Amino acid sequence: MIVYHGSNVEVSSPRILVNGFYKDFGFGFYCTSIEKQAKRWALTKRGKSVVNLYEYTPNENLNKLIFETMTEEWLDFVANCRIGIEHQYDIVEGPMVDDQVWDFVDDFISGRISRAAFWELAKFKYPTHQIVFCTQKALETLHYEGSEIL
Repeated sequence: MIVYHGSNVEVSSPRILVNGFYKDFGFGFYCTSIEKQAKRWALTKRGKSVVNLYEYTPNENLNKLIFETMTEEWLDFVANCRIGIEHQYDIVEGPMVDDQVWDFVDDFISGRISRAAFWELAKFKYPTHQIVFCTQKALETLHYEGSEIL
């Protein structure tokens, strides 16, 4: 499987950067199987816009969580990760909370809208995908293939 990482630099040796900003699936190295989405990510960065390409070889011994679609379980998992609750997965894969949906997740977390209201509002205009490599063992499933400056 080919996956892409949008950045402002070439990332030939991916690392997990832990900072104070909690993302959809917690800390990790975020990629996507959708090249167009990686390009959008890269174009939001300051400086150069770089799309890095990796060959991903699944390892069945890793602890993975895969969400095929947005579900109640997905919403609860994203909400927990966004408030800093850690998980024990090596790899998490599924739909992403893009800018269009983030406000709705924030409203759900804070109690300003109900679950039912979230699901009514959270309709993507285009498909999204993210796969997050959360441990060093998970990063070892990636082989850097090159990068493209946009």
